[in-house]
Amino acid sequence: MQTASKKVVNAWAMYDWANSAYSLVITSTIFPAYFEAIAVDDRFVSPTAVTFLGRTYENSALYNYTIAIALLIGACISPLLSAIADLKGNKKSFMRFFLTMGSIGCSGLFFFERHTLGWGLFCMVLACIGFWASWVFYNSFLPEIAAPEDRDRISARGFSYGYVGSVILQLICFVFVFVPSIVGGDDSTTIQFRICFLLVGLWWFGFGSYSLSKMPNSKPSDQGDLQHNIITKGYKELRMVWHQLKEQHKLSRFLSAFFCYNMGVQTVMLVAAFYGKSELQIPTPNLIGAILIIQLIAIPGAFTIARLSALIGNMQTLMILVGFWCVGCIIGYNLPVGGIYEFYGLAVFVGFMMGGTQSLSRSTYSNLMPETHDTASYFSFYDVTEKIATVIGLLGFGYITELMGSQRSSVLALMVFFILGFLLLVFTQVEKRKTHATV
Repeated sequence: MQTASKKVVNAWAMYDWANSAYSLVITSTIFPAYFEAIAVDDRFVSPTAVTFLGRTYENSALYNYTIAIALLIGACISPLLSAIADLKGNKKSFMRFFLTMGSIGCSGLFFFERHTLGWGLFCMVLACIGFWASWVFYNSFLPEIAAPEDRDRISARGFSYGYVGSVILQLICFVFVFVPSIVGGDDSTTIQFRICFLLVGLWWFGFGSYSLSKMPNSKPSDQGDLQHNIITKGYKELRMVWHQLKEQHKLSRFLSAFFCYNMGVQTVMLVAAFYGKSELQIPTPNLIGAILIIQLIAIPGAFTIARLSALIGNMQTLMILVGFWCVGCIIGYNLPVGGIYEFYGLAVFVGFMMGGTQSLSRSTYSNLMPETHDTASYFSFYDVTEKIATVIGLLGFGYITELMGSQRSSVLALMVFFILGFLLLVFTQVEKRKTHATV
């Protein structure tokens, strides 16, 4: 196949520009800090205890559990919806529905205050499901618009667009956060933070809609009567792809490796702000600065790793990255309380690896896939693997934090995921050599 036109490729990458604002503002910087400040019963009694549905939680643990629930819901619905989308050829419609859901969830956080904790958690779930469910359809377009030899580069372009776009909106949000008088707020109000969440929803919906308008329509994989028993047909499609997947040993082994090391990667991304804020006591402005460093360093990281993979191969490159993630866990565990510059150094280290790991994982999976019209169904398994891995990582991190009373032990425990992922990548490489694969 030939790579699509530059216009189509850029439109595809623009969706990363649109939804990465959620990743940065909502999951990494402003919202976690806002949640940590708002979700507290009585700060004079305990700075982190919050009661919800009759049970008292550490607010960081409640945050992690809420995201885990959202990911589980997404993991349950996305495979079936992806199979139906492949059958009917309407991936764009499903993607539009979930990007709308996610943007509404972000916008709804405008009404999240201390007395509306339940509403805030509901909007968190809504936004998270919208983000991850739309992501699987977005990813599934990659093998349709890019030839195999261009997928590493184009995947890196998508992530770089996302990092740039999210940083631009983050800087706009900084204006409201640090100059609250612009929106009639002051240091005792929350309007300056809540308007940032509204902006994320509008940004996501606006640029996401533009991206969809330029992306190609998919062809249905089934030309038969789809007006009846569409759920049954969707399950049959899903089962068929599952059986195909089990017979492709390289692909299934890579998914196993991805499942393990991605538990660590996604958990680091989602808990970094809480770890810096509550465990290391990094001031909020410095914390946000570190998260921005991660986003900016991830851009050259994605392209540098793509070039390295072209020289030594995807599997070898991923093994190097996973090894460095283990080093990052050790560094994170030993960071001193209040060590701002040490935290900045770790941010540079993590940012470089994060961009390359995410981008290369996606393109590697795309290259290992067979030629098929069922791209959404195949990527739904990639997506479910990513979601379940994140759920296990978050639940484990939250449980160890509550058990040990410290997040440091949880950070060190993440090494287990990376070590398992490394070993499974070695097995995948062995399988690749047996079949003389080129990835």
